[in-house]
Amino acid sequence: MPDALPGLFLGQSDTAQPENLLFNRANRHGVVAGATGTGKTVTLQIMAQGFSDAGVPVFCADVKGDLSGISQVGAPSDKLIARATEMGLTLTPRAAPVVFWDLYGQKGHPIRTTVSEIGPVLMARMLDLNEVQEGVLTVAYHVADSEKLLLLDFDDLRSLLAYVSENASRIGREVGAVAPASIAAIQRALLQLEREGGAGFLGEPALRLDDMVRTSLDGRGQVNVLDATRLMNNPRLYGAFLLWLLSELFEQFPEIGDPEKPRMVFFFDEAHLLFRDSPKSLLEKIEQLVRLIRSKGIGIYFVTQNPADIPPTVLGQLGNRIQHALRAYTPAEQRGLNLAAESFRTNPAFDTAEAIQALGVGEALVSVLDEKGAPTVVARTKIRPPASRLGPATDAERAAIMAASPVRGLYDQVLNRESAAEILANRHSAADQAAVQAKAQAEADKAAQIKAKADEKAAQAAAKAQAQAEARAARTTAAPPRRSTRETPIEALTKSVLRTAGSTLTRELMRGILGGLKKR
Repeated sequence: MPDALPGLFLGQSDTAQPENLLFNRANRHGVVAGATGTGKTVTLQIMAQGFSDAGVPVFCADVKGDLSGISQVGAPSDKLIARATEMGLTLTPRAAPVVFWDLYGQKGHPIRTTVSEIGPVLMARMLDLNEVQEGVLTVAYHVADSEKLLLLDFDDLRSLLAYVSENASRIGREVGAVAPASIAAIQRALLQLEREGGAGFLGEPALRLDDMVRTSLDGRGQVNVLDATRLMNNPRLYGAFLLWLLSELFEQFPEIGDPEKPRMVFFFDEAHLLFRDSPKSLLEKIEQLVRLIRSKGIGIYFVTQNPADIPPTVLGQLGNRIQHALRAYTPAEQRGLNLAAESFRTNPAFDTAEAIQALGVGEALVSVLDEKGAPTVVARTKIRPPASRLGPATDAERAAIMAASPVRGLYDQVLNRESAAEILANRHSAADQAAVQAKAQAEADKAAQIKAKADEKAAQAAAKAQAQAEARAARTTAAPPRRSTRETPIEALTKSVLRTAGSTLTRELMRGILGGLKKR
């Protein structure tokens, strides 16, 4: 029976040989490629449920909405039952233990992380910043770290940027110039991301990886399905989120080498969105992450239309390959087809490039790693039918799954503890209060000075008025007015006698006063 064979049964080759992806080689990563409508999603569903049955937790993004059917028991058609019988497979319909997630909290449990945790590199990717703007954002993160400003949500990042702008001169002297134009550009990008609904991704409670990397009571691995139907409208946020999740897995999981089976398998659907328009520095980090995370027991499987969407440095690390049909009409498509064909170990029984174009729906070229870690000869393979439903779960079925979820209620309510926004607001409040007090004191001092000057002027005016009054009074006492200027004969005679006596008296008096009498 194929199910009893080691590894994950993918299907049967045209030589009636089973194609199994060995669990102890599953952490060597892989790629599932093919044009739209050729069966990539079904292959992803089969692989996710196969890993789950082996006790391996899985993460996958549901881009079109139909992957949600993995949560429901399948109802195979006569055609699928016939294909299973042809492969010697007993098809037992069953659902996988699924937990639905959604960055927007609408079709799954919310997923959040903090601004501090996501870091400046991925934040710059989310905001589509250029190199200069990314440098300014890095400076802002440095300021937050050095001044112990906890960055949790959008408000914290906005407040931090405003603080950096207000203190640009000081910060520029310490860690490098901060251009106001760059700060303004980052703030506009934040506003755009908020309008697109990305603000809900940043905040608390932050996701605990233990809530994803778990097994059910019957030992099967939890299948984490991210609803990405709306998220795909913001490809930068989609790519940054998945990269953040991978980096968190890498940082938190210890080294274990090559385990008997992966600790977790991560399916990265629409992988071209991750690499398109990514700066060289980010591509280098992705390559490093893919290369090193294998030793943590984590397998990454990129799902894309054409292997040419993946940089050669990353594609070369993907040992397990499943290629669905490709159509090649243009020169660019021909180059992609040739690249896909050249990535396989040649099978002398057929031309690989021609076989890729001739594949039907539900067929693929498969090459996996053998026990020695070498790729097997490529085989044309019929993919096995799934045990779960082909097609999406209904809203009612999704709601029932979420109601019975092991993480129900853990992430529903947003937390808002004291962080950078509140700390900086308190600083501004204290500074404003001090400024108000200083202004009031200055106004009081000015009023006191004005009053003192007014009092001094009043005193001077009063003294001047008093002096003038005294002067007038003195002039009035010393010179009384004369009655008449005309003299009678008697007055004239009397005045003459008195003048003669007065002169003598005055002369004597004067002498006496001046000391002449003492000489006599």
